[in-house]
Amino acid sequence: MSQLQCFQFPYGHDNYGVLVHDADSGQTACIDAGDAQAAMDALKQQGWSLTHLLITHHHGDHTAGLAAIKTATNCEVIGPEPVSTPIEGIDRFMADGGEFEFAGRLVRAIHTPGHTTDMINYHFPDDALLFTGDTLFSMGCGRLFEGDAAMMLNSVNKLKILPPETLVYCAHEYTATNARFALDVDPDNRALQQRAQDVTRLRQNNEPTVPTTLRMELDTNPFLRTDDAALRQSLGMSDADEIAVFAELRERRNQY
Repeated sequence: MSQLQCFQFPYGHDNYGVLVHDADSGQTACIDAGDAQAAMDALKQQGWSLTHLLITHHHGDHTAGLAAIKTATNCEVIGPEPVSTPIEGIDRFMADGGEFEFAGRLVRAIHTPGHTTDMINYHFPDDALLFTGDTLFSMGCGRLFEGDAAMMLNSVNKLKILPPETLVYCAHEYTATNARFALDVDPDNRALQQRAQDVTRLRQNNEPTVPTTLRMELDTNPFLRTDDAALRQSLGMSDADEIAVFAELRERRNQY
């Protein structure tokens, strides 16, 4: 079984879509459908034919192009059960722990409510790939539009236990701002200091900071470090529970 190929493409102000391709079978999946033209252009550029469309959640910057892409390609659309806002055009619904086959391997759905209550992340364990939508960002996490801190903490904890070498594709280029915020709340973190320098260099060259790795996020993402003593001391919350620490981080990031 050959390794899957990933082709990330930008759209909108700061969104990323990703094509996932298997050379042996010719199957290709697209993660989210915020911009039909951008997705179709990416497919044409790569010379790939779309077979699957994987939707993470119902927000328009992830679904606006769904109908047009489905009409143009006749792909199978897989997405979350309608926990909050229903998504038109989904052929197969995924709940937490649901599985489906893509190119001879199983893909697992991880329900990660918080940003929305329907959010699904897609894990390709055979290829150590994770597509997190707006749940986990590079050095950040999604705003809590439909869930609360306890819900989102539980969601990111589901991701923390995946193998650290997992390659993480998130849906937005927020890393530079996230890095500045992370340094404010975790100033003595040497891994974070080095990573912030790397991010500055990448963005100065107009290069993407996504994907990241779970190992890198465990070392530098404050939302995955709510049990870290130095971070808690910086927040003045050494004895607080993890939900309170997470809530404080999210509120500070909202105001940043």
